[in-house]
Amino acid sequence: MSMSAFHQYMRAEPKELEQTHTERIAREGYFSFYRFIEDFREGLRTYADDEIPLLRRKLSRARELFPDPERFSPSWSALWDEFDLIFAVKNDVLAAIPLPDRGGEWQILLDNPYSHQQVVCYPGLPFLEAAYLYGYFQRELKPNELLRLQKVADLLSVSGSKAASLLPEA
Repeated sequence: MSMSAFHQYMRAEPKELEQTHTERIAREGYFSFYRFIEDFREGLRTYADDEIPLLRRKLSRARELFPDPERFSPSWSALWDEFDLIFAVKNDVLAAIPLPDRGGEWQILLDNPYSHQQVVCYPGLPFLEAAYLYGYFQRELKPNELLRLQKVADLLSVSGSKAASLLPEA
């Protein structure tokens, strides 16, 4: 399913139009549904406050139209629960952080202070992407793991140069 077809689904208001898209996806099978959910995931990643009602309605309707996504792939058995969690958490983040405070660089940190595993950091994110990832990683958060959404207040950054490297060129 092309991106424009996904946007057509998002704009389709009558249930008959949504049903047409559903029948097309079902007919075309796995790859069409894969493209649909990846486009939906991108919609979850990029939506902002004013799009919450539309996305809530379309997410609920997609669950009705495709009640058994595992028929396309067993790995999608919990797809709608995953999307619902991401949507709910991202909405909580949008409600907690005022619009004027959302600029700048954000990062996500995953840490378990009781293990010897490394801290995982996703730096350099715009706010909406960081809010999405904050919801995305909550689904499989293990006991004692910490998930942080942080705004970077001060930043110094440098990139290495080949001339200063101790490693031979590859």
